[in-house]
Amino acid sequence: MLNMTTFLVVTVIILAVSFDFINGFHDTANSIATTVSTRVLSPKMALLLAACLNFIGALLNQKVAGTVAKDIVDKTMVKGNSGLIIVIGALVGAIIWNLITWYFGIPSSSSHALFGGMIGSSIAFTQTFSVVKWWGVMQKVIIPLFTSPIIGLFLGFLFMKLLYKILRPFTQQSVNKWFSKLQILSAGFMAYSHGNNDAQKSMGIITLALVTANMNNGQEHVQPWVVLLCAIAMALGTSVGGWKIIKTMGVNMIRLQPIQGFAAETCAATVIETMTHFGAPVSTTHIISTAIMGVGAAKRVSAVRWSIAKNILWAWFITIPFTAVLGGLVAALLKLL
Repeated sequence: MLNMTTFLVVTVIILAVSFDFINGFHDTANSIATTVSTRVLSPKMALLLAACLNFIGALLNQKVAGTVAKDIVDKTMVKGNSGLIIVIGALVGAIIWNLITWYFGIPSSSSHALFGGMIGSSIAFTQTFSVVKWWGVMQKVIIPLFTSPIIGLFLGFLFMKLLYKILRPFTQQSVNKWFSKLQILSAGFMAYSHGNNDAQKSMGIITLALVTANMNNGQEHVQPWVVLLCAIAMALGTSVGGWKIIKTMGVNMIRLQPIQGFAAETCAATVIETMTHFGAPVSTTHIISTAIMGVGAAKRVSAVRWSIAKNILWAWFITIPFTAVLGGLVAALLKLL
């Protein structure tokens, strides 16, 4: 019969894998929305490409996982089962938010959702704000999460302007022909970078649970089986496809041409890979969304449906406080029980 600690660890692993799976289909649009909307690839081929490269990306880097496991919550204050209950609260809050935003087709941030849930559940359970490593949150989470979309916007705008200038002598037909091929490469780069950053958040959560329960051999590094499990969950979730969000990003916000899809994906993936190199858990959703806005505005400002962009931005601002409340409520309820 399982003791309480083992039961809680198993619960965390199940929830973390579920979060990774949901993250996969919720954020599928990050990788393939532009490719599907420009009809460079069929939806099935785009999903297959994204799932394979998400899987590969998730296997090859664990810097972000280390940030999640070490730099968010003070583990000395949440030892044993208390820490595991806090992680459960965070995961439940993030999963609920991801399902809500997926249902309404809103491309929100799974990263914001997870960190908001972690902050809220740890404060609610311990009843102190000092449990959160606020400098770590600010340095490794808040600053990258808010600056990286701005970088994606301006990089997308400038890169698109440069492409327009370089390709001015060529016909639209010729440009579409070449960039239909190049966009397959950029979509693969985007899918790889998504797996390389996003899957690590669940790896970090599972590692945090194992360390809290003293089940990680006294170490803080990510175990190989955790890496493989999260990579598989992310890839399977991606293979399902989040069509509502794909429609929002690839069709409703702006009508994309292959050259614009290539520019948005290339710029977004470059920003994500840079942040991953420094172990910063950024929002791939935010970055690709703002990169799409940037390449659209480079053609003309009115090419972007800013009313839809405004709704997306509102969702970004309320994600952390909303999931903090959700995570806090779940953790407080579990504490009472």
